[in-house]
Amino acid sequence: MEGHKEPLRVRVEGSHTNCSLSEMDDFHLTRALEKPRQLKIERKRSFDERSMSELSNGYVRQDSFLDMAHSPGSRSILDTPLSVRNSFEPHPIIAEAWEALRRSMVFFRGQPVGTIAAYDHASEEVLNYDQVFVRDFVPSALAFLMNGEPDIVKNFLLKTLQLQGWEKRVDRFKLGEGVMPASFKVLHDPVRKTDTIVADFGESAIGRVAPVDSGFWWIILLRAYTKSTGDLTLSESPECQKGMRLILSLCLSEGFDTFPTLLCADGCSMVDRRMGVYGYPIEIQALFFMSLRCALSMLKPDEEGREFIERIVKRLHALSFHMRNYFWLDFQQLNDIYRYKTEEYSHTAVNKFNVMPDSIPEWVFDFMPLRGGYFVGNVSPARMDFRWFSLGNCVSILSSLATPDQSMAIMDLLEHRWEELVGEMPLKICYPCIEGHEWRIVTGCDPKNTRWSYHNGGSWPVLLWTLTAACIKTGRPQIARRAIDIIESRIHRDCWPEYYDGKQGRYVGKQARKYQTWSIAGYLVAKMMLEDPSHIGMISLEEDKQMKPVIKRSASWTC
Repeated sequence: MEGHKEPLRVRVEGSHTNCSLSEMDDFHLTRALEKPRQLKIERKRSFDERSMSELSNGYVRQDSFLDMAHSPGSRSILDTPLSVRNSFEPHPIIAEAWEALRRSMVFFRGQPVGTIAAYDHASEEVLNYDQVFVRDFVPSALAFLMNGEPDIVKNFLLKTLQLQGWEKRVDRFKLGEGVMPASFKVLHDPVRKTDTIVADFGESAIGRVAPVDSGFWWIILLRAYTKSTGDLTLSESPECQKGMRLILSLCLSEGFDTFPTLLCADGCSMVDRRMGVYGYPIEIQALFFMSLRCALSMLKPDEEGREFIERIVKRLHALSFHMRNYFWLDFQQLNDIYRYKTEEYSHTAVNKFNVMPDSIPEWVFDFMPLRGGYFVGNVSPARMDFRWFSLGNCVSILSSLATPDQSMAIMDLLEHRWEELVGEMPLKICYPCIEGHEWRIVTGCDPKNTRWSYHNGGSWPVLLWTLTAACIKTGRPQIARRAIDIIESRIHRDCWPEYYDGKQGRYVGKQARKYQTWSIAGYLVAKMMLEDPSHIGMISLEEDKQMKPVIKRSASWTC
């Protein structure tokens, strides 16, 4: 569908409604429960044209590039002339990045199905870096989609969907039916000329933890593919519909939990080693929220899908209220927690989670500016993890889990604390690091997660794409350009490492792999989004007005 500019159409069963998939993203959640009825909608602009222009009248600033329309399947950078509307010339390392990305491609029976984690032949230990990871492939997939090469993404979605159907066991315990693999490897037999896939659902991973985020990323990527190509046949296929329902059945199951957030173990997300994020980590909650909204736009309202649609709507309302109230931290809220009373009983309690004011770490008081705020790393009974996690906060902006005011506050904080969060290599995975006795207890003396390294305050170039998307959505592309300039000054000379060490991110990580694929793809995606900002329509969801909570105690961004 090269060059296709018509809005995507989807048929709602049981009615004559004819609306676009992207239009369904904008349905108020309560509308999803209404009986389908006939609508007369005259479409003159695509979703991405409309949403970007409307955003610019809201909390996105009036930048000229926001008028650029998204064309499904359009190519970028390599075979599209540089737009006169952009102020930057193609950087020399772009061609090198594309070459490295293509070198990482994995083929199964002649068809591309993904990209390996790293192509570092200098490393003596391959470990599992020669495998295709679900979370690692996301920026690669976005790069291919933005460049008009959707086949590898479609093949990946179908292949991982097939792997989901496998029986999954760790020792003698059977995992849930909907669990998606953390990674898979293609084994080539040159003698028999056969290809075999070996999948890892956590039984081989360090720590033996199943990936909670894989299923969420799969749903998000399925929507991105659909938005980019206009191909509804994949998401509407019985196989994909069932795959989504299986993932949702795992995370929407009822139990003993009194919170709408999703209970998770350490090591189940990008922070895939023990780092004290057990409980309700912000990254998982933001991805959970985003995948629920993506699934809501793609599930067919048939007999099986309608039940999940109703459950999603209810969960989204509860989850958005919970996160926006209890995970949000700004100057005013910090002051309120500092003055909390403890041992409060009944529904009238202000300190609902019995957080002890003495547990507030000293660094937070100096770190928090008068203007700005962020979603903290974790909230659970008697425990609040005040660390700043980049991926969770960026995804909160992209999914509209953060309100427009909160999104602006997150960007304000980033600008105020640029040296701490960005430094000399974007972007800190979390801030600050943990060290000393706390490091020994929290990480189990993990030698890879020493202070300011790896997941413990290390700097990850892959996070550039999520930062850039958040900057574009909030109307602050200049922040992304500044971060990209930093990366372009050295990352190619350092051979595209996995992560950087040090408080300022000055040193290539002690155990970082070179030619890390998602570092390469993250840079390409960031560049292409700045060239054509409407690309973020693949990975961004607009705010649902029905989920706006009344927030009275967290309003420092209005100062």
